[in-house]
Amino acid sequence: MAEIRLLDVSIRDGNQSLWGATGLTTRQILQIAPVLDRAGFAALDFTSSTHMGIAVRNHKENPWQRIRLAHAALPHTPLQFIGTGFRFISWETSNPEVMRLVYERLVDCGIGKFIVLDPMHDMAAVRRTAATIRAVGGQEVMGALTYTVSDVHDDAFYAGLAGQLAACPDITRAYLKDPAGLLTPDRARTLIPAITGQLAGKPLELHSHCTLGLSPLTYLIAAELGVSVLHTGCGPLANGTSLPDAQRVTANLREQGHQVSVNDAAVAAAAAYFRRLAAAESRPAGTPGEYDASFLRHQLAGGVVTTLRRQLAEIGLAGRFGAVMAEVARVRAELGYPIMVTPFPQVVCSQALANVIGSERYAQVPDQVIRYVLGRFGRPAGPVDPEVADRILSLPRARELAAEPPPPGLAELRARFPGAGDEEMLLRAVMPAGEVDAMLAAGRAAPPARHYNPDLQGVLDLLARLGSRPGGPGVTDMSVRKPGFRLTLGGAAGAG
Repeated sequence: MAEIRLLDVSIRDGNQSLWGATGLTTRQILQIAPVLDRAGFAALDFTSSTHMGIAVRNHKENPWQRIRLAHAALPHTPLQFIGTGFRFISWETSNPEVMRLVYERLVDCGIGKFIVLDPMHDMAAVRRTAATIRAVGGQEVMGALTYTVSDVHDDAFYAGLAGQLAACPDITRAYLKDPAGLLTPDRARTLIPAITGQLAGKPLELHSHCTLGLSPLTYLIAAELGVSVLHTGCGPLANGTSLPDAQRVTANLREQGHQVSVNDAAVAAAAAYFRRLAAAESRPAGTPGEYDASFLRHQLAGGVVTTLRRQLAEIGLAGRFGAVMAEVARVRAELGYPIMVTPFPQVVCSQALANVIGSERYAQVPDQVIRYVLGRFGRPAGPVDPEVADRILSLPRARELAAEPPPPGLAELRARFPGAGDEEMLLRAVMPAGEVDAMLAAGRAAPPARHYNPDLQGVLDLLARLGSRPGGPGVTDMSVRKPGFRLTLGGAAGAG
């Protein structure tokens, strides 16, 4: 039996799948970082450009600084970044020299492992991005094979892609990504050998979500077939639409006779911390779900489903979730069955929502859908429905986007944002100025907090509410008493 390593996805993909990518702040990550560093994980799935944008927008936190602080707190565990190689935070394509600077800054901040995922499986683009990452000092580059179910994506298709990854000297390992959790144990028995047979000895990792309840079983088959690293989550950031639970996967693999190189006590401590955090912040915990065959039709990843639910609730349309999901499947077919991996789930979902709430289908078409039909993201696996394509390309906005200039290069961006350092400039190039300004102001007002105790959160929230009661002055003094304990808080009072 083989030695299997685990990679933890709690901070990035677990957070994205279950908590809408908004659930963790820098101090919450830093509090558990030393424990995660002792756990023996092969790496931490730490961030993406989307997560970096959320750090700015939702938490007013500097994402570059977050990486630096986490790297210092996790000296023995590589931090992993996942990206397409053609965009940063914004859905619009970035200039290659701008992307080179992004990767340069990520390496300098402490990212040691990169996943390169091209949503169209454009291997030439993957090779170019891998070469860029290695040129700026990236230690490890993993090429992604994104799993989907269609007449085109058979074992031979993926074996051919694996052979191209093996031939690229800048790619050190491969990654089978199953964002919707569609990979069955039976398919794994043919697909994984087809891939590993073409990798020329490069390691293969498996990343499969629990959305359909299949991945815990598929992981056991994968371990038998030579997959060296399995991606898992901790405690409440596992299961549901996230990935399998690290503790359960470890127990199951050991039951089969495999050696799993993790520190059990540290993994248990991390899971316990995330459970306490989830309770303190009213975050949902991932739980094993029932099999839902509809995912085979729409093929949305768990994180996209969770985010879609949240966004519909925010605009008062929670009751239209079923209609939007049905429309997602229809739009995906009309757009030529793109693999539902970033940015295409967002492209399809935005059009599906517009179709559901609009006066008629395709009356409103988001810019990214137009760019998709224009071919800006590459060639889809199947043709776009001719009637849909004609309707979209006949829009005045389509003519404007067809004539838009190429994305700006570094010289133009530096002239546009004089005095900004590279990290600030990269954020300003793709985010609203007000959001970046608010982040910088928050950083100047106070240094980033590095500690978080979920057990105290309820008390701290109560104090904050008491101190800012509407309709009258807030509480300025408070005394807490119980047998053997007294605490007095106030402007002039001390503690006893």
